[in-house]
Amino acid sequence: MKFFVDTAEVDQIAELNDLGMVDGVTTNPSLIMKSGRDILEVTREIAEMVDGPVSAEVVALEADAMIAEGRKLAKIASNIAVKVPLTWAGLKACNVLTNEGNMVNVTLCFSANQALLAAKAGATFISPFIGRLDDINLDGMDLISDIRQIYDNYGYDTQILAASIRTVNHAYQSAMIGADVMTAPPKVIKQMAEHVLTDKGLEAFLADWAKTGQKIL
Repeated sequence: MKFFVDTAEVDQIAELNDLGMVDGVTTNPSLIMKSGRDILEVTREIAEMVDGPVSAEVVALEADAMIAEGRKLAKIASNIAVKVPLTWAGLKACNVLTNEGNMVNVTLCFSANQALLAAKAGATFISPFIGRLDDINLDGMDLISDIRQIYDNYGYDTQILAASIRTVNHAYQSAMIGADVMTAPPKVIKQMAEHVLTDKGLEAFLADWAKTGQKIL
């Protein structure tokens, strides 16, 4: 499974990237706002830092305007994936931008039917939002599973990018189902390394080591 980092904070991306934990980055208008940076400037810096796809989102609502914004964003770097919303206008923009040779991430997906349309439109990535479905008492993992089955049924190349991941369980379950990619905040990725038994085991080892009176260095 590929790990994308869901943030526009370059310091956090750099830390994970140095550990080989970054296969790409996703941003959106909310994350850009939190960073306090200019969208073109911060996107360019991130794209230079990582080798994989960097999603940069359009903000227009009409297809022609989305296409124009997408073309501008795509010029930032060769690894930009233009992010468009899963609306009819977004699907039109996806089709045009894909046919022009750009990577396209279709975001805000909440149904398998939407995911099927995105694949037909040529999306590179489909971003189903797990956490937001959970917020309205629906199981977001069911959507990941449904999309996986549909794409496998027909051999679609569109990659399932599990998004709105809020817990380590979301990450684990997405991997078990077979999502191609997950995008998560740096905090969640770091939490994947944590386990109470690891902490207890380390505490016991260090206590026993102290009793030996030895040093390695």
